[in-house]
Amino acid sequence: MLAKLECLQITGAFKIRGALAAIDAAHREDPRGAVITSSAGNHGLGIAHAASILGVPATVVVPANASLAKVKKLRGYDIELIQFGSSYDDAQRHALELADLRSIRYISPFNDTNVIAGQATVFDEMLLQAPEIEHVVVPVGGGGLISGVLLSRDGNGRSDVRVTGAQPMESSAMYHVLRGARMSEIVHRPTIADGLAGGGDEGAITNELIARNEVPLVLVEEVEIRRAVREAAEVNGLVLEGSAAVPYATIALDLMNDSTSRIGFIASGRNISHELFVELLNEPLA
Repeated sequence: MLAKLECLQITGAFKIRGALAAIDAAHREDPRGAVITSSAGNHGLGIAHAASILGVPATVVVPANASLAKVKKLRGYDIELIQFGSSYDDAQRHALELADLRSIRYISPFNDTNVIAGQATVFDEMLLQAPEIEHVVVPVGGGGLISGVLLSRDGNGRSDVRVTGAQPMESSAMYHVLRGARMSEIVHRPTIADGLAGGGDEGAITNELIARNEVPLVLVEEVEIRRAVREAAEVNGLVLEGSAAVPYATIALDLMNDSTSRIGFIASGRNISHELFVELLNEPLA
């Protein structure tokens, strides 16, 4: 199994890539302009870090129940941090309202061409580092990362590489939307894969890209995500947050029925609270 260790990024997740691309584009368009975003945590950290590098005023809206580990990191940046609502969807609605009220740019974690272009660099590097790869499993929330992977794959002339998306069963908006459900109809239940939780946008460009490429989406049960976090730490020495453990579990359980050894996944982040990590380490693997 191959792993792209985005968990080693300075912010603890791949989201810094899309954030840098989006804020750079915003800054070039309006050097004095501010930006605002909504996030479950990791995209907010990416925006906060990119804003500090480029000198752009930034506001990050996260749910009131966002990961404590991510909120603690966000408080270390010189940004306006707002905790609002009980879900990502609540935070997004509030951020969009503030963007209109303040006349500033809203940067979506996924439904943004610059963000997707930034995320595409993950797979650009993966192809350079492991050109033998035949199949990659990608965690999916709003679809920004997997959309970037698809664009990178095709842009690099590697349509031979199979792409599979993986979502937590308890919060799998993309899976159901691509089967005809509306975002308002989808029920979200608690999951430790908080970075993938919540809804997306109706008609988002990510929805179209995933549908057009007929990407299969695998749903992973919560017990398997929890087991994957522990196994990754104990067997492979990797600290993965729940979102990053979803594709790991997909491969470990062979949920795609693929026996190739040239399979890999994107270890998307490591921002898990100490308390939850210890709790998971104390759970049995079997």
